[in-house]
Amino acid sequence: MIIPKNREEIELMRESALVVSKTLGMLAKEVKPGVTTLYLDKLAEEFIREQGAIPAFLGLYDFPNTLCMSPNSQVVHGIPNNTPLVEGDIISIDCGALKNEFYGDHAYTFAVGEIDSETKKLLDITKESLYVGIREFKVGNRVGDVGYAIQQFTEKHGYGVVRELVGHGIGRKMHEDPEMPNYGRRGRGKKFVEGMAVAIEPMTNMGTHKIRFHKDGWTVTTLDNKPSAHFEHDVVIIDGKPELLSTFQYIYEALGIESDEENEFRQQPLVL
Repeated sequence: MIIPKNREEIELMRESALVVSKTLGMLAKEVKPGVTTLYLDKLAEEFIREQGAIPAFLGLYDFPNTLCMSPNSQVVHGIPNNTPLVEGDIISIDCGALKNEFYGDHAYTFAVGEIDSETKKLLDITKESLYVGIREFKVGNRVGDVGYAIQQFTEKHGYGVVRELVGHGIGRKMHEDPEMPNYGRRGRGKKFVEGMAVAIEPMTNMGTHKIRFHKDGWTVTTLDNKPSAHFEHDVVIIDGKPELLSTFQYIYEALGIESDEENEFRQQPLVL
């Protein structure tokens, strides 16, 4: 069942989402060769609690950590460990926070030092596909419209779109209706309504779309061991149009990147 949010609830959700945004921005300065994902996980837990929030992933479905840390060929749900990151790696960091009884949940794939041009293109196209999908999240459209847009854009560039893992509704529960696949057919699936909030999260593989689930119950890798990228935003429908609750601007500020990519999805400018 889809649970629309009123304006007061949307603002509470924005607070939760921005806790995650600030956490990813803090981590952006720390992602570098020699650092372990377990160290980054500890930093994130402390930072989230300092914001008056609770790490949402810690203990959720018995997940053992604050962050899902998925390097290189890992798609999602990687468990932090003591293996140092190395130059040329990429690392998807998926983070969640619970504040004011609402969840925030989004992700960004970082380059570790300098990465090769082929991998950089994978990251750029995956992030762009996120916004391609968000544009279709508006009153009157359906779940299939978002998935179709992401799939067509991504496959046009020769990448594989993961089928088995999807985005989702979000609110007082981490995972609400509807599921939001990154593939599909136009005009299919549940219809979008005012106040609806979702996490849209394309997961794109450099090679095949096929994946492998590991015995630890969490880790997911590409079947051909080629790199995978993952970007995610929390989005709500306000006045019929998509409005971002989360932001990558804290990341960009930390990394010295200038971007106006989010402007079309904000009714008011974001003040950091």
